[in-house]
Amino acid sequence: MTSTDATDSTDGGIRKIGVLSMHTSPLDQAGVGDSGGLNIYVRELANSMANQGIDCDVYVRRTKREHPEIVEIEPGVNIIQIEAGPLGLLKGDLPAVVDLWTQGVADRLERRPVDAIHAHYWLSGVAGHHLKHRFDVPLAVTFHTLGRIKSFSGDAEPEDRIRAEDAVIGCADAVFASGKVEADQLDSFYEIRRDRIEILTPGVDHTLFSPGSSHSARKAIGLGDYPILLFVGRIQALKGLDLAIDALAASQHRDARLVVVGGLSGHQGLETHEDLMARVKRHGLSDRIIFVEPQPHHLLPNYYRAADVCLVPSRSESFGLVALEAAACGVPVVASDVGGLRDNVLDDVTGLLVDERDHKLFAAAVDKLLSAPEMRHDMGTRGVERAALHSWDAGASGAIEVFRRLMSRELVTCV
Repeated sequence: MTSTDATDSTDGGIRKIGVLSMHTSPLDQAGVGDSGGLNIYVRELANSMANQGIDCDVYVRRTKREHPEIVEIEPGVNIIQIEAGPLGLLKGDLPAVVDLWTQGVADRLERRPVDAIHAHYWLSGVAGHHLKHRFDVPLAVTFHTLGRIKSFSGDAEPEDRIRAEDAVIGCADAVFASGKVEADQLDSFYEIRRDRIEILTPGVDHTLFSPGSSHSARKAIGLGDYPILLFVGRIQALKGLDLAIDALAASQHRDARLVVVGGLSGHQGLETHEDLMARVKRHGLSDRIIFVEPQPHHLLPNYYRAADVCLVPSRSESFGLVALEAAACGVPVVASDVGGLRDNVLDDVTGLLVDERDHKLFAAAVDKLLSAPEMRHDMGTRGVERAALHSWDAGASGAIEVFRRLMSRELVTCV
């Protein structure tokens, strides 16, 4: 199907988007395994696009038997599970089955045609690159993380991934960046033309994430009357929980507790967990760190509202959805001065950015906020105001407009 085949649509040629999310599914619990903010991003953006009249077929790799092949999660949003390799494959094993998964998606697209493709993460980008040529439709990609940037930050990525990203970027009709910082990174690390970079800032569900009583939230989740630092995310080296633990140990507030909401992730998850537990024991923090299983998204607001400070000590982030959710709940953020967190957290306005991976600097930032209730309140208020500027509806409107433009012009050819 060519872009001109769909011009009878009442929406500028766009009726349905094929969303590719090979390695993680909106049906999975965020915070477990390889499921995280990307799950939420895919689900919320697809739901908002559907609310604006654009159906979304979200293609994922089947990892469980209990769900049928097609699951409608909202009117106009279908999760379509494609068989490709054993159910229990880790993310690091998925490159070996990308071709098989791509063919499975292609078979469905023959019967369920789409007007454009939106691929998430580099594995889906590889599939999207092939499907773009096979079906002659526009391809937009959101990478969420990029191999060169992760390697630059100290997390070595395979050369195969970096070469694949180069190929996808070279042929994508649009690459979505979460903000100016990620757009600049795409420009400097990948030399992509600026006219193919589109800003699509993630949103937040303001019906869920909003300010509320800290006392009530703590009572609801069983926390006491002590300073609370909150970490929400998968337990993997990239997210920097080790730095949060060391910062707690160095904090002058000896009564502070660190609440960790998240589960093991990645092929080194168990090793990372063992290292963290040894760190906790070494610092004598067993009674000051509370580990909580990954929570359904609708239960997270109570954890944010209960917190005095939210910690986001990631090594790299394209955006950092946790920081935005915390701000929407009126909680100041202490975050690494990296990637999209520079767009997301306004230093000295909605939180504090720490420009070195030094636990003493993180502890100093935490102590500054814990010792200044008025500063926390002011930052929380400004965070709510800033978060109000970001919604999934606005993100969906922007994405739809990008796809409309792509439908009206010649597709990019491989470079």
